Order: sequence, then structure tokens, then C-alpha cells
Amino acid sequence: MDSATTQESIVKGIFTHNVSVSSNLLSHPTAFLDIILVTLIFYWLYLLIRQTRALRILYGIVFLVALWIVGQLLELTTLNFLLGYAMKGIVVAIPVVFQPELRAGLEKLGRTEIVTDFQRFRQRTPSATTPLNIVTEVAEVLAHRKIGSIIAMGRKTGLREYVDTGIRLDAQLSTELLISIFTPQSALHDGAVVLQGNKIVAAKVILPLSDSKFDYHLGTRHRASVGLATQSDAVVIIVSEERGEISLAHDGILKTNLTSEELHKQLQKLLTPTYRKKNP
Repeated sequence: MDSATTQESIVKGIFTHNVSVSSNLLSHPTAFLDIILVTLIFYWLYLLIRQTRALRILYGIVFLVALWIVGQLLELTTLNFLLGYAMKGIVVAIPVVFQPELRAGLEKLGRTEIVTDFQRFRQRTPSATTPLNIVTEVAEVLAHRKIGSIIAMGRKTGLREYVDTGIRLDAQLSTELLISIFTPQSALHDGAVVLQGNKIVAAKVILPLSDSKFDYHLGTRHRASVGLATQSDAVVIIVSEERGEISLAHDGILKTNLTSEELHKQLQKLLTPTYRKKNP
């Protein structure tokens, strides 16, 4: 059988299958309900992980699955052998990797918050006008007053697993509010503040500590900031309580003793594509 005949047979088979599926849908109206429910479940699962690192892990799994399908179609023996073992490992690893998201999903099912998740997804966050200027100004004021602080500015990687450790605010970003949060008399001053766009998402957030070695004069704030900058693409601004110095952590790198001008230039370089100025 030549290739043209084979392709013609494949096309006929696909057409026959589609016709069969269409006739089954028409003869069984509940099939539409079945499709809608399954679609909603997958959509809700996407909402569950879209603001976490698990989404990028899922992209990697989807890529491996697509590569495995291509290998099966093209009969690539070595690739199929390697991906076969990889797929078995992925099946075992999925419950471990997605354990926080699965637990959160079951908790939400118990609290019947699925509808509110869909509503939140439909709401559009207003565009930030001057978040970089606000953060720079706040860092300068806090450094002058020697008030310790950590400000984490999210980029593409979601920070929800860290946000859940703190107090949710979802407040409009402003200089006054940000300074008041870090005031020592405030109940929210201990821990980090997480920003996303022009929103203060949460305060009093607990960050993971980095295992890297630092200078002896750098404390827990710097270790926690580098820990977050290592595990995500967030940009973290640190103000030292003892010396009143401004530091910046990103991509696992820590830059210390910055001036407000240097901080603003670094933030522009790192965040301009994400925090682009727009009209409100």
C-alpha cells in the first residue's frame, strides 16, 4: 500500500469517526452536559494553579507528553524508550508536586468557593501607573528612618503559596499605606509585603530562607529575600533595620547598599515589561 492510499485511508477514518461522534452527540443530549462539566472541571483546575509555580511545571509535563506523542507517531525508538520511563516517573511525581494545589482544591470544594474563583478570574486588575516610583520612594523613606522591610514584586511566576502564609489585603498600592504597614507599631510590619501590579496583595508574608552563604552582617531578611528570588522570578527590595541600607534580590542574586536612584534604575530594567505604565 503506497503513501497516498494510506493518507486517504487515514482521512476517511477520521471523517467516519467525526460523523460517528456527531451522531452520538445528537442522539444523546446528555453528552453535551458531560462535555460542559468536564470543561468546567478542567477550567477550574486551571484557575486553581494559574497563580502558582505548578502552572509552569504543568507546561513542562504537557511538553513532554506532546514530545512522547510525536515519538510514537514517528516511531523514534530511543526517544520513546527514554520518555517511557520519564512518563512513569511523572505519574508518580504528580501527586507529590501538586500536593499543595490538590489540598487547596479539596478545601475549596468543602467551602464551595468555586463560583467566587470564576468571578475573581473575570475581574481585571487595574493597571499600575507608577508602582516603581512608589516602591523606590518607600524604600528611600524606610532606609532614612532605619525601618526594616521586605517588598516582593511579582512578575510571571505566581506567588500564591507564599501569599497564603500572610494576611491578604488586595489593597490599592500607595506610598502612605506601604509605609504604614512597615511602621514598627503596625501589626503587619513583621514579614514581607507582596505586590502584583498596582495592588498590595498581602502583608506579613513568610518567605523561604536561602541556604546560600552571605556576609556575616546580613540577616534573616536578606536570606528570606534571596530564598524567594531563587524559587521564583520575583524582585525583592530589602531595607536593613540596623544600617538603613537598600538591597535588591532577583534571580538568586543579591545587590546591596544601593542608592534610591540605583534602585529605581534596577527596577526599571527588571520590571518595565511587567509594570509598564498605562492609563488607569
